[in-house]
Amino acid sequence: MTPTSILHRTSPGSVDGAMDAPVGTPSQNDELLRIRRERDLYLRLIRLGEENDLEPFLEEALGLVVDITGARQGYLELIDDGGGGERRWWSGRGFSTSEIDGVRALLSRGIIAEALASRQTILTGSAARDPRFREFDSVRGLAIDAVLCAPIGTDPPLGVVYLQGRSPSGVFAEGDRATVEEFAHHLAPFADRLLQHRRRRDEADATRPLRARLRLDGVVGRSATLAATLQQVGLVAPLDVDVLLLGDTGTGKTQLARVIHDNSRRAAGPFVVVNCAAVPDTLFEAEMFGAAAGAHSTATHRIDGKIAVGQGGTILLDEVAELGVASQAKLLQIIQSKQYFPLGSNKLASADIRIIAATNVDLPAAVAAGRFREDLYYRLLVLPIRVPSLAERRDDIAALAERFVQVAAERHRLPVVGFSPAAARALQVAEWSGNVRQLEHVVQAALIRAVGSGAQQIECTHVFPDPRPGGPPVEQHETFQEATRRFQAGLVRQALEDSHWNVIEAARRLDIARSHLYTLIRAFGLERH
Repeated sequence: MTPTSILHRTSPGSVDGAMDAPVGTPSQNDELLRIRRERDLYLRLIRLGEENDLEPFLEEALGLVVDITGARQGYLELIDDGGGGERRWWSGRGFSTSEIDGVRALLSRGIIAEALASRQTILTGSAARDPRFREFDSVRGLAIDAVLCAPIGTDPPLGVVYLQGRSPSGVFAEGDRATVEEFAHHLAPFADRLLQHRRRRDEADATRPLRARLRLDGVVGRSATLAATLQQVGLVAPLDVDVLLLGDTGTGKTQLARVIHDNSRRAAGPFVVVNCAAVPDTLFEAEMFGAAAGAHSTATHRIDGKIAVGQGGTILLDEVAELGVASQAKLLQIIQSKQYFPLGSNKLASADIRIIAATNVDLPAAVAAGRFREDLYYRLLVLPIRVPSLAERRDDIAALAERFVQVAAERHRLPVVGFSPAAARALQVAEWSGNVRQLEHVVQAALIRAVGSGAQQIECTHVFPDPRPGGPPVEQHETFQEATRRFQAGLVRQALEDSHWNVIEAARRLDIARSHLYTLIRAFGLERH
């Protein structure tokens, strides 16, 4: 698997308390500085041990060891060879992109490989002159001088910390070796805990096998429901057949259509979206087929239609049920013959396109009511895929919300702010009639409110504010969302208590999946008394 790149810093900071000027003899001053360095190391290691995410842990750990040694450049990598294959996470500081590539080349040979193989710390004043390493191309090419490299853990090593160059002396001393070895010793159990946590999380990711073989850019979530949908996508994408996507508004049908296109033989071709609800019957032919010069008053030159623009690729007909009956007949002809006449032309053109149609309408009911052609319905119904609602994939809500915070922060140039536990639970159990699209809009607004108020995290009041300006406090007048959450929490607790906290029986009584019940228990913070 491709290593995960973490934020690369370029300017090391100072050690906490290093600017305090000790008073005493030189030997006393040295001892005071040593004690302070040890104090800073242990205090920051304690704070580091509270981190629960692997990526920020790597970044903070590297920043700590660079600070305490005065290294100009640093690199830290963790290796997980469990869980069915080797995976690597790394963080670099003070290196350019090309220099990082050179350092990573040392993983399989040279200094870092020697430290991992021997499980011993390597200290050299100049790698370029050291007979052990001077013949390596990467060492000569980068003119590497002072290096301090230590394995993290020993049985087997969980990773390595690599430091290069030191200010102001330019070389690392034996005291630096002791400090880095102490750092690596204390870092190992933290790293092992986070690697195991990531492994368990990945094992619980039902979409992981699919992500290994499908291009799923922007697809967020790891629930079994999402995996089942992606499994269907994996089956249909390589086949050059038309697809019908069914599902409620806001479930992500356009994104799924894009995934089908990206994993098809037409991936290099265009992906064209046509909003059928915005195309009147009188304009459908010109919109889709194009027009020859002079075909109508505004056609002063040849106009390409969506079919010509999408040649060799995929056309998504979004909200296809909104087409008028006349337009449906023309669409049926395109699907069946793959040929058409541009408006005002007698020259037959080919339609080398794949059609994906999407709708949130009950098509059988529309057929019965005469609003949708029955022959078109069955022509589209070759390989239908139902896109699940957000209520069916609640396990993905937290990951989606985090992604939407990042997107909104980048779009509006705002800082990334996390959710409070209460806000996260509120998102988890809320009713999302607008599905993923509604969640995105709510999260975006919540981030703007939180940052605007100077809050350190997104709270419930930012997610579901009282819509009445100057209205009474939320505690006195419940919103619909709050009343719904309170009712749901009481219903779940009652079912658990009636079944003596037998989760299987409680799930049966509530007529929900056991996994969903566990999610609700966590979201509501329910505990057995």
